[in-house]
Amino acid sequence: MSDQEKLIPKHGGYRQLKSFQLAQLVYDLTVRFCDLYIERRSRTHDQMVQAARSGVQNIAEGSQASGTSKKTELKLTNVARASLEELRLDYEDFLRQRGLPKMEPDHPCLKRFKTKRCASLNAVRAWVSEERENHNEHGLTRTDKDKKQKEKMSVQVSDGQCQSFVDSVLVANAALSLLNLCCYFLDRQLAAQAAAFEKEGGFTERLYRTRTQSRRHA
Repeated sequence: MSDQEKLIPKHGGYRQLKSFQLAQLVYDLTVRFCDLYIERRSRTHDQMVQAARSGVQNIAEGSQASGTSKKTELKLTNVARASLEELRLDYEDFLRQRGLPKMEPDHPCLKRFKTKRCASLNAVRAWVSEERENHNEHGLTRTDKDKKQKEKMSVQVSDGQCQSFVDSVLVANAALSLLNLCCYFLDRQLAAQAAAFEKEGGFTERLYRTRTQSRRHA
């Protein structure tokens, strides 16, 4: 054990994790999405909100627990990853069951969304407003190059329904884009946590090294 090693190392700091920041935005977005587009009394409404919340809470709890248990950190990070995977499937089901389009990563709308680097619910809502105006003028296309995507994005509804349908498509696809990125970061976290646990062990191993060092210096 190095002289600098501590029995309980620095831990927490989850608010600086990109995965936590994204999961928190997805949670805020999901609460709003479910209130607007999912029947409030349905199981789906509760399940989506709880899955989103589980992602946030388990990232935070795992980070906080890492000081005394790397095993617990790994377990909770994996629970967060599984919860967000469940939520991703719910958003995909929402689009598929209603015959609404799931955008490819290179869709012009999603490219513009990614460029925005939204960090808050208000930022996502501002992007939706911009794209809605764009849809009203061009069917969710903005340039000649975008016209190739128009047919995929078109939703045939009445004028009274148009805004709600367009918004739901945009928000669901934005949530999926955020979830894809969040899950990517969580996969990297899990790999790093597993490697650190394999190399350094957990609290029991640190306790043994601390005691051994103390005896040597006695």
